[in-house]
Amino acid sequence: MAAVAGFHLLRTSALMKPTAILTILPHSASTLFTTATGNNTNLRCGNFHLRKFSSTPIRSTLETGTSASEPSQSIIGDLLDYLNESWTQFHATAEARRQLVAAGFCPLDENEEWELKPGGRYFFTRNMSSLVAFAIGKKFSVGNGFHVIAAHTDSPCLKLKPKSASSKSGYLMVNVQTYGGGLWHTWFDRDLSLAGRVIVRDHDGSFSHKLVKIKRPLLRVPTLAIHLNRDVNTDGFKPNLETHLIPLLATETDNPSPDLNKKSSALPSEDAHHQVLMQILSDELGCHVRDIASIELNICDTQPSCLGGANNEFIFSGRLDNLASSFCALRALVDTCASPEDLENEHKIRMVALFDNEEVGSDSYQGAGAPTMFEAMKRISANLGQQTVGECSFARAIRNSFLVSADMAHGVHPNFVDKHEENHRPVLQKGLVIKHNANQRYATSGVTGFLFREVAKIHNLPVQEFVVRNDMGCGSTIGPILASGVGIRTVDCGIAQLSMHSVREICGKEDVDIAYRHFKAFYRTFSSIDKKLKVDF
Repeated sequence: MAAVAGFHLLRTSALMKPTAILTILPHSASTLFTTATGNNTNLRCGNFHLRKFSSTPIRSTLETGTSASEPSQSIIGDLLDYLNESWTQFHATAEARRQLVAAGFCPLDENEEWELKPGGRYFFTRNMSSLVAFAIGKKFSVGNGFHVIAAHTDSPCLKLKPKSASSKSGYLMVNVQTYGGGLWHTWFDRDLSLAGRVIVRDHDGSFSHKLVKIKRPLLRVPTLAIHLNRDVNTDGFKPNLETHLIPLLATETDNPSPDLNKKSSALPSEDAHHQVLMQILSDELGCHVRDIASIELNICDTQPSCLGGANNEFIFSGRLDNLASSFCALRALVDTCASPEDLENEHKIRMVALFDNEEVGSDSYQGAGAPTMFEAMKRISANLGQQTVGECSFARAIRNSFLVSADMAHGVHPNFVDKHEENHRPVLQKGLVIKHNANQRYATSGVTGFLFREVAKIHNLPVQEFVVRNDMGCGSTIGPILASGVGIRTVDCGIAQLSMHSVREICGKEDVDIAYRHFKAFYRTFSSIDKKLKVDF
């Protein structure tokens, strides 16, 4: 969630071995499926334990009619694996793509013609940092509408500048720019590294888009010793983000490796990035330094996501905002259309939309401010309507649609209770938080909030409410952007968390499973609830 005021699920038991480099796969479904199902053993890679996932979809006792005492499977282990894979928005999207392919979803290319059919499951990516996936009900007819859960893949972080190389006092430093509204003091004294995407020149003159992740600690932003800053504990830690937030890479040396001189003339300049850094990237990618044509890298914390607390009731991780919501949405979609029977009586289209750049306003080609979702809806309707869909039919479909904007929520902090309005203090482990704001910083209305609560009520799921204090600014989400841009009914909700926008955040383990069940219930039962209420007639 923007703070500035103003998975692993596989439908088979297979698991593709994660690597530091993920080459973007071709659009051939057969090629993708073969790649995604290469290995079905448990793996350990560095500090990360990678689980083999269950091939059985998770179903609550309310959905299956089984005994309430029957234990239900949790998605927490799979979420931890997803978080540990998804160091950047690119990796989060690539991992979501891999899971969708393994679950039987067909990849689409926005640049090509689509051939869709009722009962089909599809997805496409944009910029490899945003994704739209959807499942078409077998009884869908044009005008019936879409049920959408939307989230975002990006998180506040540090990003390399186009020219990152700098040297100070015998150290090689890496110049960075801040992305989003991060709690930047939490990035000091952390074991940091690099991840992102690289454009590599191939031998035939073409270019490859690859993802890279340096898993070992590579960078660090050291704090100033208290002996040199005696007032820091009384006056506060107030670093200058331009001069103090520069990661340390190495000590200077007069004897660089001979291979380091093979720089890429395609980069902005020959000394844009330190040679030792370029060599590390080329070693990871398995290419020559001179073949690296472009880089787009984030600074990432290397500490793995994990469970914590006396009873392992918390999740400690970076990027919970908003990968926790993204994973719950993705998993709910996959599990509610895992078999042909799941879509047999569905009249709507179930959709997940994951966007980039929410933390900086969403105004980008891959952000929620672009018409990506709206155009996909129109294209789907036209395709299924045999190209005869009129303007009125599509407008009717939008009116019949509903969007759940899922973004993390502010749980009440036990040490700063007065920062919350006294009657709206969400706590961890108590269910999804429905967000309200009279000034439309959130898109929830009296109607949309009621309908989403009814879903929870029918399935015996807890919900909470949040409204910001009148004397404080309120953050926002992609909810108002999509509600106003598409004209779709929207509710804003999220999992309660602490330490939002810190390099390490906290949320409740139970809330993740509750969100997953709530999203599944939304897909399966919202239509029956929606038709009971008429507002405009």
